[in-house]
Amino acid sequence: MAKCAVCGKGVHFGNAVRHSHRRSNKIWHANVKSVRVKTESGHQRMYVCTSCLRSGKVERG
Repeated sequence: MAKCAVCGKGVHFGNAVRHSHRRSNKIWHANVKSVRVKTESGHQRMYVCTSCLRSGKVERG
């Protein structure tokens, strides 16, 4: 799965715990989108998480 090019946010691992307290592996994916971003050399397509998009850390182009 992709990582955010700005903050490095990716997948997180943990345990899914049932009501009976049995545990299994669980994976949470970050909300990462492929967007076109303005850079110094022009436009570039990169993976950016939606929290970075909303906060304005990236200028879309």
